[in-house]
Amino acid sequence: MQQPTSAAGAAGVVMHSRGYLGLLLFAALIGVPLSLAAFGFLVAVHELEHQVWHALPDALGYDALPAWWAIGTLGIAGLLVGLTVRHLPGHGGHVPALGLATGASPPSVVPGVVLAAGAGLVLGAVVGPEAPLIAIGGGLALLSVRRVSQLNRGETSVVIAAAGSAAAISAIFGNPLIAAVIFLEVMGLGRRQTMLVVLPCLVSSGVGALVFTGLGRWSGLEIGELAIPNLEAAQLKVADVLWALPIAVTVALGTWAVFVLGRRTAAWVEGRIVAATVGAGLVAGASAAVYALATDHSPAEVALSGQSALGTLASNPGAWSAGALVMLLLCKGIAYGVCLGAFRGGPVFPAIFLGAAAGVLAYSVLPGTALVPCLAVGMAAGVAVVGLPVTGALLVVLLLGDAATSQMPVVILAVVAATVVHGKLSPVTEP
Repeated sequence: MQQPTSAAGAAGVVMHSRGYLGLLLFAALIGVPLSLAAFGFLVAVHELEHQVWHALPDALGYDALPAWWAIGTLGIAGLLVGLTVRHLPGHGGHVPALGLATGASPPSVVPGVVLAAGAGLVLGAVVGPEAPLIAIGGGLALLSVRRVSQLNRGETSVVIAAAGSAAAISAIFGNPLIAAVIFLEVMGLGRRQTMLVVLPCLVSSGVGALVFTGLGRWSGLEIGELAIPNLEAAQLKVADVLWALPIAVTVALGTWAVFVLGRRTAAWVEGRIVAATVGAGLVAGASAAVYALATDHSPAEVALSGQSALGTLASNPGAWSAGALVMLLLCKGIAYGVCLGAFRGGPVFPAIFLGAAAGVLAYSVLPGTALVPCLAVGMAAGVAVVGLPVTGALLVVLLLGDAATSQMPVVILAVVAATVVHGKLSPVTEP
């Protein structure tokens, strides 16, 4: 029998081989301990964040979080992150202004990633947990294969690292499918390589999601996953479709401008890491303070990743006036930009929140629009500019829940429009 020579045929041979089936089993097995490690990291961040932003102010006698609070916490975060980046291997992980990285991280960088990301996330840096979880999962997965000679090879190690990263982020987006899609989109693989990587990522993320769900129910601990609860379904109207393109383009331009600020901040931080990171933290904290003083809202709405405030923003948009939403977009956009360049974390969560805030603002000022379509368009456009158009579309559809079916046309329109805008602007500004 003649061996297949096409890429598809070669992929089929590999996928049905005993070695590849063993790799799938190994991906499932490592999904359990890596999910436990990721769960522990997220629980620690969630609990410490609660202590810093709720319990400690209450213990000090404050009825509401003072406007200056974020200046202090983010200044401390800048010092801790700067010292970690300067002195520990791996420089604390990937700079989020450069996008979401999924390359295999050596195990030696994991302590620095945990310290830098943990300090930033707890103390209010406007970044998400997805990038450090990818680095932690990939690093620990590579550590596990070092003792398995059959797996400790170049191409196999890359697949195992991707599967480990998928297990680590399997639950923070609310669905394990997102973990697999992210890797397919960011790694830019060919068709044959895609087929080889996607199954281990799916297996590992599925096992990871089971572990996250079981641990959460058994322990009662929370990890702060990205979610919008109880969003009511809404049918698209003509006005919603007509406004979708202008909203998406506006969100894309705003998110692009934030990343320009992030890349310039990253260039400024080089050579003066500790002092510049502290300075970036103080700028982000000052932005939160200005927002709190101008709107009488909590500075925590500008600080932090935005995942905890997303549900409130979507379910109770009337809590923000149009002026407060404008201030939220401006102040959080500045804080997001400087944190992208100076801190360590992921770019997705704040982009989702800012897109949602822009959608709520559009709903409040544009005639004939409904809340759900505006939210869908804003969030989809924001994530598309991060460089994840397919992930963004899928993520927004899953976040919308029962309301998603009728919103898919405007979600796709927003993703396409934002991707085109980003593609037109990025050659001029990106390295």
